[in-house]
Parts: sequence; structure tokens; C-alpha cells
Amino acid sequence: MKALITGASSGIGREIARLLAARGYELVLCARREDRLRQLVAELPTMCRVIAADIADEKECRLLYEAVRGDDLAVVVNNAGFGLFGPFTMTDLDDELRMIDVNIRAVHILTKLAVQDFVAQGRGYVLNVASAAGFLPGPLMATYYATKNYVLRLTEAVQEELRRAGSPVRICALCPGPVDTEFDKVAGVRFSVGGLSAQRVAREAVDGLFAGRGTVVPGAAMKAMTVARHFAPDCLLARITYHFQHRKNGT
Repeated sequence: MKALITGASSGIGREIARLLAARGYELVLCARREDRLRQLVAELPTMCRVIAADIADEKECRLLYEAVRGDDLAVVVNNAGFGLFGPFTMTDLDDELRMIDVNIRAVHILTKLAVQDFVAQGRGYVLNVASAAGFLPGPLMATYYATKNYVLRLTEAVQEELRRAGSPVRICALCPGPVDTEFDKVAGVRFSVGGLSAQRVAREAVDGLFAGRGTVVPGAAMKAMTVARHFAPDCLLARITYHFQHRKNGT
């Protein structure tokens, strides 16, 4: 069986690759940085295929799936994504549109194609890496929070459709809070609270996916946040989120 992982060159994607390799999956690893993927392949105890692609490009995204689809593809992990910090009036529009292409468009394409094939095959797993940000409005990271809300809600909706159809196909949204990865550097932020290790987040994600869980929220603090948000209106959540976002050194 094979697993496709986007954004596999670092962070959560890299750790998920290691865990799936340990479970015996052959891996198809995708990212823009081929050299980083080659370094990872050298560490893994399984057969791997490296595909360097920019999935912000719809054509490349579709070609990626066509290159890996088949009866032996059993897992798709949509991990590629990035963030951007700053007031909405000041952040770069082209950067935001690229973020939408990676965080939403590519995830939608690969999820759609994989779920269609998996339903026809009668088995398969899709893991979409969203974020705890998907539960909240996100002033100062407005576009990023909105993209992760899309990923979370799409995954929840597809999960319910599959459940009602009695399908054995499983889809899961991973919703971590701060994680010790390269995300901070790319987004231009420094979190005021410590992040979980990528290894822990990946382990909870893989375990939750194969256990059939629809949503995985690693860490007690983030679990508490997802419960507490039900007791506050969105306008208050936006103010609270702004307070914590403003403390990030990204401007």
C-alpha cells in the first residue's frame, strides 16, 4: 500500500512520513524542495518516490494525483500549507492568493479526487492538516485562519457524507495549535506560548486517522479552547484572538 504526503520536506509532514514508513507503507513524498525530500528518503526504511511539485499550480496538483492514483494508493495526507502575519490592509495580495491556492485549492482537489477513488475502491484514508485556527476568527492572520476554517469544515462535511453512506473510507482533520516547525519563520510570527513537538502532533494525527476519528486536536490546552469557544460569541472570540495575535513579533 502507498501513501501520498504533501509538504513532506519538514515539520509535521516529515514526521508523518516516518510514522507511515514504520507501518510499512510505500511513500510518495511531495514538496517544492527536492533536496530536503531526498535527505528524508535516505532515512526511511521503505520504498519512496519523490515528486517535486508546486501544488499552488492547479495543473501540477492534478498531475501529481494522476501520477500516484491506483489500487495501491491507500492514504493521502494534505499537509502542505503556510501562513502570513499582518493587518489585512497591509499583507501582500499575491502572497494571500498563493496561500489560498495551497491551503484550500490544492487540498480541495486532492481530497475530491482521492475520496472519489477510495469510495470506488471501498477503502482509503485522507488526512487534512487544518489548524486550531480553523475554529476561530483570526484578526492579523485573517486569510490563514479563513483557509483553515475551510479545510476543517470541508473535512467535517465529507466525513458525515461518508458516515451516512456507510462507507469504510475515513477522512480526518488535524487541528493543532502552535507546533515547533518552520511555520513561524515562514509566517513571520513568534508564538507567545510554547508549541508541541512535530513528532507528538504527527503521532496523534496518524493514530487518530486509523482509529476513525473525524477531528484530532493535540494537546490539552487546544482541546480546552475548542470547548470554551462554544460559550463566547464570535465578536468576543475575534477580540481575544486579536489580543494574542498582537503579541506575536511579526510586524
